[in-house]
Amino acid sequence: MEKTFNLIINGVGGQGVITLLSLIDEAAMIEGYEIRSSELHGLSQRGGSVETHIRFGKKVYSPLIANGKADLILSLEMLEALRETAKAGNHTKFLINDFALPFQGSLNKEEIKKQLSQLKNEMHIIAASDICKEKLQNEVVSTIYLLGYAINKNLIPLKAQSVLRAIEATVPEKFKELNIKAFNLSW
Repeated sequence: MEKTFNLIINGVGGQGVITLLSLIDEAAMIEGYEIRSSELHGLSQRGGSVETHIRFGKKVYSPLIANGKADLILSLEMLEALRETAKAGNHTKFLINDFALPFQGSLNKEEIKKQLSQLKNEMHIIAASDICKEKLQNEVVSTIYLLGYAINKNLIPLKAQSVLRAIEATVPEKFKELNIKAFNLSW
């Protein structure tokens, strides 16, 4: 990979944003990339926003991604995706979990989709939470499902084998099998 890859992951507290950050950092390290990442927390323990920036490549100087420079914005919640649109450039791709927390007074899923559709960016809106709930009886691993989808669709320039090694290295033993199933489910 010649240029630095810039990834923003966002969601709300409890969705696994930080776990996903750790897995991607580990997978990029396995592949020999230099990595810089940063966590930006809101009131994450109370369902507030959580945002992470990950940059990896041959040489990376800063962990933060400038507005318009993200290659991929991976959003675990739809309203959080909408909040990130200002950080997207024309080339930025979106991978969004088709899931919205029911905040009083906020937009519903259809209103959010309508606003997102006005962007000219490549959009992947996937019902990852629903798929994982149905197939694995656990929607929390929807983050890992989305990571598998991103690798499968070449939205993130990492190898599946590196991510599986990262899961082995970072996920607690009692959750490894479930996470591997979620990752493989997206293929």
